[in-house]
Amino acid sequence: MAQAAGTREKIRSGAARTPLPHPGFEVVVVGAGVVGLAIAAAFAKAGRSVLVLERESGIARGITSRNSEVIHAGIYYPADSLKATLCVEGRRALYAWCADKRVGHRRLGKLIVTTDPDEDRILEDLIARGRANGVEGLERIGAAEVGRLEPELRARGALLSPETGIVDGRALCLSLLAAAESNGAMLALERNVEALAPTSFGWRLEVSGAAGEVETIDAGLVVDAAGLDADRLAARAAIAVDELGWRQHPCKGDYFVLAPGARVTAPRRLVYPVPQQAGLGIHATLDLAGRLRFGPDAAYVSVIDFDVDPAKAEGFRAEVARYLPAMADAQLLPDYAGIRPKLAGPGEGFRDFVVEEASAQGAPGFIACIGIESPGLTAALALAERVRSWDSL
Repeated sequence: MAQAAGTREKIRSGAARTPLPHPGFEVVVVGAGVVGLAIAAAFAKAGRSVLVLERESGIARGITSRNSEVIHAGIYYPADSLKATLCVEGRRALYAWCADKRVGHRRLGKLIVTTDPDEDRILEDLIARGRANGVEGLERIGAAEVGRLEPELRARGALLSPETGIVDGRALCLSLLAAAESNGAMLALERNVEALAPTSFGWRLEVSGAAGEVETIDAGLVVDAAGLDADRLAARAAIAVDELGWRQHPCKGDYFVLAPGARVTAPRRLVYPVPQQAGLGIHATLDLAGRLRFGPDAAYVSVIDFDVDPAKAEGFRAEVARYLPAMADAQLLPDYAGIRPKLAGPGEGFRDFVVEEASAQGAPGFIACIGIESPGLTAALALAERVRSWDSL
């Protein structure tokens, strides 16, 4: 597996500097993150000729590489929303995929903890919502049971979610790429869609390469899985993104890790506070190597950058110490940052994913995947099947 993955990366680097091998494809997917690659794999499995265009020099360099890599159960989202439906369906599909493809993952469970009486009602609402969404095994537990499961925590109570887990996002993307390529899909790196226009057969794309060359690609369907650029790509397709409420609002989240030598025992499960308006709160998560990290916070930004402000460390430490007291004297160091493409702006309420074939918006054959923030990684396989269902070629 490792040798094959390395070979694919070498081939992709070379392919990015050569002309595209075919003048036209039945499906062109823009974006080679987890969602774009899952969509490509689904269409290729269905027998379609597929090209994936990626602006970066490798796959999964955007949102996919800068998140918590959590497999969400489906607790947080309103019933019958796409986020709820695709998260639950996607989680089940993702665990099966990871087991079949030998992608690193662990179903280790999660505790959503309360530390204040005012949070109890929120926890009850989460339990009711999760059960309405079909999430299996949810259980409300008291302080004593929290202490038995995770002795290092301090909480009034918690929601136990046994179906929550973690995944190696990079390995997942490589497995999706391998599946897509095994069915004939092609990947072109360092390609940026400069313009696209409808034609009698679908779409014509003007695509620039790393050296500034411009190529024309014909597509029957165009799937917009461009992450932070998804709204701008839709606008290039003459879709009225502002009128439709499809404009994305970048929301930055920073992560911190323990300084070397810190004496903090890591929980065995993921630990989250009750959710806040713009995010899920500063939570404690583990990666597959057992490394403990904290974050993200949530701050809307107008400039995209991935620097982590070290001055935030004290605020992070204080927030986590509410439920993990050993953090009171711990030192935190900046780790990394991610940007979420939220459709809800500051102070606005819940907004669902946009996953829509845009005929009603005057762009037939253009499938928009916009606002794919959390739980996008978890939902990717189910989202891909939904997109594939619009295949009418």
